[in-house]
Amino acid sequence: MSGDAATKPANMTKGRLEAFSDGVIAILITIMVLELKTPHGTDISALTAMRPVLLSYLMSFVYLGIYWNNHHHLIQAARHVDGRVLWANLHLLFWLSLVPFATAWIGESGSAPWPAVVYGVVLLCSAISYYILTLVLVALHGKDSNLAIALGKDYKGKISIVIYAVALPLAFVSPIIAYAGYIIVAIMWLVPDQRIEKKLGRSAGSVE
Repeated sequence: MSGDAATKPANMTKGRLEAFSDGVIAILITIMVLELKTPHGTDISALTAMRPVLLSYLMSFVYLGIYWNNHHHLIQAARHVDGRVLWANLHLLFWLSLVPFATAWIGESGSAPWPAVVYGVVLLCSAISYYILTLVLVALHGKDSNLAIALGKDYKGKISIVIYAVALPLAFVSPIIAYAGYIIVAIMWLVPDQRIEKKLGRSAGSVE
């Protein structure tokens, strides 16, 4: 009985964390959709005039989809969570919650430098907070856990942060270059983390 009580704080359910995160990301996508205004006109030129808005929406939708997908795989690989994980997850959701704001600004401003920089800052901080979340989960489960083995050195996460950091100052030279860097990172993450998928497949039906 005392042993169960001792382990209870470290074995908090992860279901509510995942459900809450899914709900927040769904709301963010809904906010972005509601920001899309009806074209002024009835021909294709009216839609063409909205190209910056539509492209910014598409890029942000893909990014939120990437975070939702990889966050799902990450939490599925975790056995339990604790208070540190909850706060690290909230830290990630905070930065993701700024995506609709940054998206609306670049949609309205076109190719201006500062909106591209702000959008990049949101992406950079989101990537850093996701990386922090993985570190906290690994610290909770141990370096020999399936989760830690699946994540490995997490080179893709580190490379993403470097690309963002390089793209940010380049936005003042050409916002297009910065957006190209953001798109490259998105392409890198379009496929869910195969390391976690493979590890989950191997450990299915087994106890870590």
